[in-house]
Amino acid sequence: MSATPTPSRILIADDDPDVLSALRLLLRGEGFEVHAVGSPARVLTSVESDDFDAALLDLNYARDTTSGREGVELVGRLRDLDPTLPVIVMTAWGSVEGAVAAVRGGARDYIEKPWDNGRLLATLRSQIELSAALRRARRLELENRLLSPEGAPALIAESPAMRPVLDMIARVGPSEASVLVTGEHGTGKEMVARILHAASPRAARPMVTVNVGGLAESLFESELFGHERGAFTGARNERLGRFELADGGTLFLDEIANVPPAQQAKLLRVLQTGEFERVGSSRTRRVSVRLVSATNADLRAEVAAGRFREDLLFRIDTVEIHLPALRERREDLPLLAAHFLERHAARYGRRLAGFEPEAMEALRGHPWPGNVRELDHAVERSVLLAAGDRVRASDLGLRPAEGGGMSALEHLTLDQAEKELMRRALKRCDGNVSDAAKALGLSRSAFYRRIERHRL
Repeated sequence: MSATPTPSRILIADDDPDVLSALRLLLRGEGFEVHAVGSPARVLTSVESDDFDAALLDLNYARDTTSGREGVELVGRLRDLDPTLPVIVMTAWGSVEGAVAAVRGGARDYIEKPWDNGRLLATLRSQIELSAALRRARRLELENRLLSPEGAPALIAESPAMRPVLDMIARVGPSEASVLVTGEHGTGKEMVARILHAASPRAARPMVTVNVGGLAESLFESELFGHERGAFTGARNERLGRFELADGGTLFLDEIANVPPAQQAKLLRVLQTGEFERVGSSRTRRVSVRLVSATNADLRAEVAAGRFREDLLFRIDTVEIHLPALRERREDLPLLAAHFLERHAARYGRRLAGFEPEAMEALRGHPWPGNVRELDHAVERSVLLAAGDRVRASDLGLRPAEGGGMSALEHLTLDQAEKELMRRALKRCDGNVSDAAKALGLSRSAFYRRIERHRL
């Protein structure tokens, strides 16, 4: 079944109850949702507290019944409150002077009383359509400033350590579940967030990223919820917050463990209800976002220490996806290095055939405290420095590990260290299994069993 379209909401204002009744009857009969008020003060209160698709306002009220001055002033104040709201004015005095002044002050069009129903409805519909297009264009412009021009990146992962990650992404990606992505710095948490967004029903809408841990506490609300013009010193224009920009899409909150305790309650409220107010406004706005958060911290330990709200943790952690460190997925190193080499070679116009054997050995032996991000930077540096058609170890700029690279083993699990020692022994012995087994103090049969287990 097709969804029933939401009716357009129209604010009408006139100090004559008969006019309000006639307009209410006409507009409701055409499928509009109508909110009627009788004074400029109530118009302002209504726009401050609710959203409308258009406003149809009388120019003349009790204070000044002929010049339209009160109505013109009202149009200007509405323009300050919501520049995208289409305002159509009505005048009963035959002269268009007041209506022209209102249009100059920000009204989109005018209607003379007594009105022609057909013209009034046509004017109203065209202004609503135009305003919707302007709002969409404005939103897209703001989205394009924040969103990466690249699409969702491919996740290069063939190691056993990454199989649970790929399985979890496949299962929860198409859902609306809030996801917490954990892992060390540089493991690719934002990449996972983009893949989750691309796999979701919200993929056609934006994914907006914000490093909430990097926001100054004084700017937290303005960045996330937006602000009105004049809300504080320096607020020269209204600003849409990240929640509004992500409406209908995905909001990625990076470094969420670093949100100050005073701001966690405000974040929890919008995540629970979908409602918030811009700074400087009392109007409650509503959004629908899918939340993906990321952190390298142990949030449960943060909760135990009193630095993170437990109810906020429950809200963001419907599903947790933990990314292993690069040292725990060394099988992916050659694939990742080749991917980065191809990308950066194309970027800098270099023709490189690959890595020299000692360069690949250096990549395998490095502990990678900065994980995939550090690998990316090392390969980019090598592309810039390479003198020949292959990357040498010296081009990578990696510090050699002490003890001939043995210190890197400290960062491996026991199985990973055994596999690495076997691989090195085979290389030293030119692939001779008997010699490699002897070098490691193993029998040939024991060495073969380990070769099969580690898939060497």
